[in-house]
Amino acid sequence: MAISLSSLNRLSVPKPPRIVIYGPHGIGKNTFAGAAPRPVLINLEDGHPAGQPIDAFPRAESFAEVMEAMQALYNEDHDFQTLVIDSLDWLEPLVWAETIRRNNEANPSKQWSSIEDAGYGKGYIATLDVWREYLDGINALRNDKGMAVIQTAHAEVKRFDSPETEPFDRYQIKLHKMASALVQEHADMVLFANFKTSVTKSDVGMKKVARGVGAGTRVLYTEERPAFLAKNRHNLPPELPLSWEALASSMAAASEAARMSEAA
Repeated sequence: MAISLSSLNRLSVPKPPRIVIYGPHGIGKNTFAGAAPRPVLINLEDGHPAGQPIDAFPRAESFAEVMEAMQALYNEDHDFQTLVIDSLDWLEPLVWAETIRRNNEANPSKQWSSIEDAGYGKGYIATLDVWREYLDGINALRNDKGMAVIQTAHAEVKRFDSPETEPFDRYQIKLHKMASALVQEHADMVLFANFKTSVTKSDVGMKKVARGVGAGTRVLYTEERPAFLAKNRHNLPPELPLSWEALASSMAAASEAARMSEAA
């Protein structure tokens, strides 16, 4: 197809979001996801939102079963509006197993028993092709079926080697760094869920000791800070209550503000 200025379209209405929400165990990621419009769950952990009934596929035990569930949502008639995948860090071993299976099928003389067997990180590079198939499935559901996608993940603390400062610890998504970078790049939002804390300092002997103080308030962070990864493409406030209602309201307000600005 020839490209010309007549082929331009104005992209003003945002598509349903592709969300990654990560945080410590028990913070309420599944409860957040379960409150989204008409959710359906691809279950990898055999868990579900507390107190919230949700339609769910049988627990997926292979990468092929994950893709079959997405294919069913793509091909069959339904009224689901949100796909929930719980969780990315439980999906990762299935991605590794699928990568190993494909290698062993294609290379009978160079069998892998683990993703490390390829050496020099080549196994993790090979997994990216499988991850991209999964992300293509998400894109198809979003673009062709109008479904939002929420992917949960656990958090882990890792050292971050900054080129500008001394290394420091920060919360990150509990995935191999190559997979994590790919998933983050693909997402419209990477949201960090945690308890809101403040730091106080007190004198203990000859030292000042810093302590974290919190009231149990659960929040969503939408912008990156030194302590954690986060991002959004919707001009959201940097901090929100940990609830789907709060996120949806902020997204609607941001969209309306953008529309009014465009009309002015």
